[in-house]
Amino acid sequence: MQRNIRLIMSLIVILVLIPLTLYAGITVFADRKYYFISIVVMILACVPFFLSFERRKPQPREILVIAVMSAISVAGRALFVVTPGFKPVAAITAITGFSLGAEAGFLTGAMSALVSNMFFGQGPWTPFQMFMWGMIGFIAGLLGKTGIMHKKIPLIVFGIFAGIFFSFGMDIWGTISMYGIFSWEAYTLALTSAVPFMIIYAISNVIFLLLLAKPIREKLDRIKNKYGILQ
Repeated sequence: MQRNIRLIMSLIVILVLIPLTLYAGITVFADRKYYFISIVVMILACVPFFLSFERRKPQPREILVIAVMSAISVAGRALFVVTPGFKPVAAITAITGFSLGAEAGFLTGAMSALVSNMFFGQGPWTPFQMFMWGMIGFIAGLLGKTGIMHKKIPLIVFGIFAGIFFSFGMDIWGTISMYGIFSWEAYTLALTSAVPFMIIYAISNVIFLLLLAKPIREKLDRIKNKYGILQ
């Protein structure tokens, strides 16, 4: 019962409060207060993570694991700076979600976008990237509980889904940002023009998931069992 309440509260934060914050950033602040919106999204992204601890306080080592996974994700994005769209961010975020749970996955994705954009450039796209990568981590965390994400076929399917999902989400921002309001015609045009990038996103997700899922998950599982964290 307690876990269901916690999940409902997390969903309200992630699917209602954060999208409302993003919408306010575009409409009320006209995409000009993206630093402020990014900070608000970051604070909201922490709420589900801390709710996951229920009645106990999170230990510093538990927060440290999230920080390390975000740092690996940021480093991976920087390492592939010369290959637009071909990045390991979604894969590392998803692996974190598979192993450490939906809330940890969301926080890792959001933090990875915010920190990596200090190198790649902050802008009105940052809050949306935080949300989209966060959602990939959150969905991965929910799927991780099914026990099927250890197999190659589910990993391949998830990698393709994550590439399409990220592109579809970012094109919503692109459409609203460019035209001021959402238009299906403009959105369809944006999706069509983004197909090559979407394919690259999906392929890179699949490759990095197949390469990294097993070794990183084994290390995270070892850390979880040794220190009894994020169980």
